[in-house]
Amino acid sequence: MAREDKLMHRVINLFQEKGQKAVEASKQYAMKDKILYQPLENALQFFMQEIWFDFLHPTLITLACEAVGGETDKTINIGAAIVLLAGGADIHDDIIDESAAKGSTPTVFGKFGRDVAVLTGDVLLQKGLYMLHEACASLPKDQKQEILELVKNAFLEICSGEAHEASLRGKTDISRQEYLNIINQKVAASEATTRIGAILGGGSRKEIDQLGHFGRTYGILMTLRDEFIDMFEADELKNRVDKECLPVPILLALQDESRKRSILQLLAEKLAEDTIEKILDLVMESKDTEQLLADMNQWVEKEKNLLSSLSKLREIFVLLLQATLEDL
Repeated sequence: MAREDKLMHRVINLFQEKGQKAVEASKQYAMKDKILYQPLENALQFFMQEIWFDFLHPTLITLACEAVGGETDKTINIGAAIVLLAGGADIHDDIIDESAAKGSTPTVFGKFGRDVAVLTGDVLLQKGLYMLHEACASLPKDQKQEILELVKNAFLEICSGEAHEASLRGKTDISRQEYLNIINQKVAASEATTRIGAILGGGSRKEIDQLGHFGRTYGILMTLRDEFIDMFEADELKNRVDKECLPVPILLALQDESRKRSILQLLAEKLAEDTIEKILDLVMESKDTEQLLADMNQWVEKEKNLLSSLSKLREIFVLLLQATLEDL
């Protein structure tokens, strides 16, 4: 299949189209104030210009707003604020995981060190909160209050998930349900953004709840997709073995005593291409991993049925769901 025919390629193009204005607004807002310490300003500029292209959250806000018949220009500044807040959280997450690089690109932690990275994340969180309050200032009081509550509760939930995950670092006896609960908490922003979009678009309570449910499910599916992808990337897998929790499919396969010893032995070796292939064979053939993939397919079908009453953009939401399963 040609790259342009891939579902995920179409999704990426959609994200860039729908989220571009908010991402650009976030970059302008992040850099508009002078930072007095040059290394901190350099780190902020590096992150915003070279690393952070969070099209996901502003796109979800825009799509949800459009789905209920709203004007999408209303979503730009709130979407930009979420980009900044998510960026601050991402930098702090890299510090917790001691991620020095993602692919060939260094993280702020890897390039500027722990102290500057912590403070860069702090700057983005402060700017994101300030921009969010500015963006909500002209909204009706009830809309403003609901949006601020959604963002607050989402980030409290994310922090809980991240803290729980950090406490399990290095463990191999994590149950499926425990880790799925963590993922459910870590994707709280996806539900918050779709709810916010529907609120800004003037959606009914039923539509707000419906799109919020989609957002949570979509966030879980995208995260699980990334969990599978991490097994194929040697540097990412090594960092997860050394400093994070193992990818979910590996954790599931480790529940099978007949595979556990072999997988752990392979993970202790140098993660060369042939070693990763052996790990993948053991993991992808395990019953628990097969069940997870079957469950993901069921979640997609259930969500598609729940979206059947949408009068606008249903085909786009279905595309987003189906792309999470592509090539798994």
